This record gives sequence, structure tokens and C-alpha cells, in this order.
Amino acid sequence: MEIMRLSAPLGAEEALSLRAGQRVLLSGTIYTARDAAHRRLCELMARGGEPPFPLEGAVIYYCGPAPAPPGRPIGAAGPTTSYRMDVYAPLLMERGVRGMIGKGPRSADVAEAARRCGAVYFAATGGAGALLAGCVESCELVAWEDLGPEAVRRLVVRDMPLTCALDARGGDLYVEGPRAYRQAAPGGRQGFAGVE
Repeated sequence: MEIMRLSAPLGAEEALSLRAGQRVLLSGTIYTARDAAHRRLCELMARGGEPPFPLEGAVIYYCGPAPAPPGRPIGAAGPTTSYRMDVYAPLLMERGVRGMIGKGPRSADVAEAARRCGAVYFAATGGAGALLAGCVESCELVAWEDLGPEAVRRLVVRDMPLTCALDARGGDLYVEGPRAYRQAAPGGRQGFAGVE
């Protein structure tokens, strides 16, 4: 499968064209938010408030970046474990969020919401925060500065390397990858690295 170039915000057709396992290079505008920011965002919307950034087509990066070193827009910016956002993600997809970036598998509720809403989840390589920070061209505080690293920030990125882990048609790399490995392995191996 060749690498696909995508731009954020994501269009509906772009999201629907992706398949679990597809490697992408993402450029454009994305927003950082972790669990504390997700909680505030959902509470704000529940009270009828307007979100601090446009949700339609938005891509949210589950990241709390380190402070920027001299001459750089951002410090290390690796992904955080995504399941902590699972309770909030379906509502945000219903409100227009079309892409999420993090690491690790997602719940069945998130997978169903992605299918229903035409959204995708991208996996970023954990432990590669310095490499991913090199893709960030600019960083601007958007909301909730008191959250420190977990505040919402607007990032402009170029060629951020990601893998589509959950697609808008029900494909899930965290399920299909181990299954394909077991089928291809000599003697029908039962699992690898603790995955059954």
C-alpha cells in the first residue's frame, strides 16, 4: 500500500478513502488535547457553549507537548495512550471531528462512532516525540492555558507520519494486524508480543 498524503482539516471523502493499515503523511492544521481538555470541551458543549476551535473536519492529536527549546515551535510531541479519550470521542465525532491521533487500541464504542460518523483514528509512533515535533511548523495556544501541557494548541504540521489504525468502514488494525500475522505465520502461530 503506498503512502497517502492528506491535509487537515479532513474532508469526508478523504476519511472514507482510508483503510486500516494505510500509511499517511498528514499536513495542515491539527489541535492537541488530552483527557483534561476533552473533559472541559465536552462539559462546555453540554452547557451550550461554543468549542474553542472548529470541530467540523478537525483532527485532534492526543498529545501534551514539552516546552519549546530555543528556535523551535514545540518540544517533544509524542502521542499519549488513546483509551483515556474513549469516553469523549463519540460525542466529538458526532459534532464533526473527523480524525484522531494517538497510540494504542480504541473501544468498541469509538470504533462504532467512527463508522457511523465517517471518522478515522491514526496511530503515531510512541517514543518518537522528538521526530514528530520535527513535523510541527508552528504552535499556538488556543484554550485553557491553566492545563499546562494539556492545554489546547493549534499546530501546523507538514508530513507527519501516521498509520490509519481505525477506518470509517469498521476496519481496525489492532484486530486485523494480529489476525493477519497469525494466518501468515508458519504453523499458525497463536500470537506475538502478548497479543492473542
